[in-house]
Amino acid sequence: MHTDDFYSYICKGYIPPWSPEAYEQNTVIIESLAASAARLASGGYEVIVDGVFGPWFLEPWFKLAQDGFDVRYIILRPSEQATILRATEREKGIVSIDVDAVKHMWQAFSDLGLYESYVIDTTSQSIDETVGSIKELLDKNAMRIT
Repeated sequence: MHTDDFYSYICKGYIPPWSPEAYEQNTVIIESLAASAARLASGGYEVIVDGVFGPWFLEPWFKLAQDGFDVRYIILRPSEQATILRATEREKGIVSIDVDAVKHMWQAFSDLGLYESYVIDTTSQSIDETVGSIKELLDKNAMRIT
């Protein structure tokens, strides 16, 4: 599940998600993602949610874990320079790329305290290498939240 898709569903009143005013919108999106992921998982599907959300938005995922779902949290964090380069090179979709916003978000993820152990530095990894790293962690039952 690609979180950007959920933002594209907002036709009226969209707020850029990195804006302080977007907190309520972002909360609704995260809760919608969690509810959708739970329904798909209940139907027997393996679900991977791909998006940018920090530990400050984990509450719905903790609830799923408490309900018996296997919830993992993996933060892919390349260097700031690599993050900016990747963000400006990717497809823009509904969100135009604001380099200052990318820098702001990178800073928000630069020191996650308790959640630093959930970080993979992907600066020098290809997409295939990153996928391999994630698969290896999942196979080891790592990155589980409870």
